[in-house]
Amino acid sequence: MGNRQADIDFTFQRPATVRGLLEVLTPAGWCAEENPGHISYMVNDADDMHEWYDSTPDRLDAVLTELDAKANLPYTVALNIYHPQGGTGGMLMFSAQRREVSFLPTINRRRIPDAPQFTDLAWYLHALVPSLLWAGLEGYEAREDPND
Repeated sequence: MGNRQADIDFTFQRPATVRGLLEVLTPAGWCAEENPGHISYMVNDADDMHEWYDSTPDRLDAVLTELDAKANLPYTVALNIYHPQGGTGGMLMFSAQRREVSFLPTINRRRIPDAPQFTDLAWYLHALVPSLLWAGLEGYEAREDPND
């Protein structure tokens, strides 16, 4: 089975916050705790260094405050999210200015049973889109491509 890149790019009517999207995704079964007691997030910086950090659930409020800080608006930020019932998750990556947000299924990626070389993007869309409508979702593009 080849290594393929899959992602869903979401566009919002207005800038989205990490906290706001997590709040609308939580009732649908998503959480920031990708492993028990473990939160993972990324802040790009002026040196274009994508620095990943680990934290604990008791620091989630501080992590969300940091990711949504005005000082970080010019930079890409990301938070790993997980769907315990679905047994899968991935990276929710916010572009600068926050109107574009990508989801990359990187944690126990769900595959199409009869075509396991492909990601079950329909499952992720069903698990994400209805909740994201509440946050002003304007559109999305889902794709899967072989890596070069």
